[in-house]
Amino acid sequence: MNVKTNKLNRAGGFVLPAFLSAVFCLSLFSLSCASGRRTAELPALPPPAAAEAPATPDYYSLTMIAVGDNLIHRELINNAQTETEDVFNFDKYYTRVAPMIKDADIAFINQETLIAGKDFGYSGYPTFNGPKDIGRTIVSLGFDVVNHATNHAMDKGERAVFEVMDFWDGQRDTLVLGINRSEESRADVKKNIIVKNNISVGFLAYTYGTNGIPLPKDKPFLVSLIDTEIMAKEIDALRPLCDFLVVSMHWGNEYEHAPSKRQEELARFLASRNVDLVIGHHPHVLQPLRAVPREEAAPMVCFFSLGNFLSAQNRPPRLLGGMMRVSIRKDASPPHAVTVEEAELLPLVTHYEAGYVNFGVYPLGEYTEDIASRHMLRRNDLYKSADYFYDLMAEIFGGPEGGLRAPLSAE
Repeated sequence: MNVKTNKLNRAGGFVLPAFLSAVFCLSLFSLSCASGRRTAELPALPPPAAAEAPATPDYYSLTMIAVGDNLIHRELINNAQTETEDVFNFDKYYTRVAPMIKDADIAFINQETLIAGKDFGYSGYPTFNGPKDIGRTIVSLGFDVVNHATNHAMDKGERAVFEVMDFWDGQRDTLVLGINRSEESRADVKKNIIVKNNISVGFLAYTYGTNGIPLPKDKPFLVSLIDTEIMAKEIDALRPLCDFLVVSMHWGNEYEHAPSKRQEELARFLASRNVDLVIGHHPHVLQPLRAVPREEAAPMVCFFSLGNFLSAQNRPPRLLGGMMRVSIRKDASPPHAVTVEEAELLPLVTHYEAGYVNFGVYPLGEYTEDIASRHMLRRNDLYKSADYFYDLMAEIFGGPEGGLRAPLSAE
C-alpha cells in the first residue's frame, strides 16, 4: 500500500481490516335524568393494541480511542498561563482533536507527567510536574481513563502521588490507572471496569520503572510496576469479570520505532493470559501495531507505542503520534461472543512555532503544507515538508510485519 494515497482516509487514518404501559382506559359511563328516563350508554372504545416489545438487537458495539504520551514540558505550561495567576488554558492545545475524543464511547490517555499542582513546583525535564488544570482539561475533553503508571510517576515523591490521587478523587466518572492508595485498593480490580452499551471493559496498567526513584518501602503498591507474577494474578482476577480486557503498558526503548525483545516477550505473555487489547506508550515515537496469536481466541490487538500526544520535544520523529481507534462488538445472544471489528491508527502531529508558541495537536490529514511551513523545527530546517510525516508512516507501517495489514481474525 502506498501510504500517501490514504491522506484523506478518515483524516489520515490507517485501517486494519475487519476480524467485532402506560394504558389509558375509557370506562363506560351513562347519561341519565332524575326523572327515571332510560339511561343511554355510550359504546365502549376498543382497547388499545398491546405495545410491541422493543426488538432485541443482534449485537452491541462500542468505539474506544486512546492516545499516547501527554508529556507536559515547562514550555507548554508557560504558554498556557493566562492573565490570572495560577490559571492555565490547556484546552486550546487540543481543539482540533477534541471532536474525535468526544465521539468515542471510551477514551484513554497516558498522562505521562505529574499534575500535583503549584505546591510541588512546576517543572519540566527531567522531573516533571504541572498544574491541576491539565487534569481539568483531560476531563473536559471527555477522557474516561487516565493512566499514571509511567516512569515519571515518582518525580516529586510519594506526597505528590497522593496529591494527584486526591485531585482525581474530586472528578466524576474518571478511571485512574497505575497509582494506588493501598494494597487493598490495588487488589480491588472490580473498580477498573467501565460498562458502556452493554459491554463491560476492564483495564489494568503497568510501567517498567520510575527512573530509578524507589517506591516507599512501606508502599510497594503505590505505582503498578511490570512484574509478570503480580500481573498474572491481577489479569486472572479481572478477566472473568469483564467482556473485554485492556492492558496499558509503559515499556520499550525511547525513540526506537521497532519494539524491543522485551516488549515482544511481554506481548506474548499478555496474549497467553487472554488479554484482548494492549495500549503501549513511553518510546515517544510510533511503533507498529500487531495481531498477537492466542490459543483459543482471536488474536490480541497490540499497539506497541502510540508516540507522543502532546510535547515540546524538538526532534521531528517525536512530533508524529497516533490515536488508536478500536471498534468492539458483542453478540446479544449467548454465548455473547466479543470481537474486535476494526482497529486503526489515526496519525497526529504536534505543532508549535518559534519561541515555543502556538502549540496544537493536528490530525495528519488536516496538517496542511501551509501550517507545516510555520513549525519551529521546519524553520530550523530539521524536516523539509509535511510529506516527511507520510514518509515516516510508510517507514514504520510499510508492510505486513509492521502490523498495518495484520488480520484481526485467526488464520
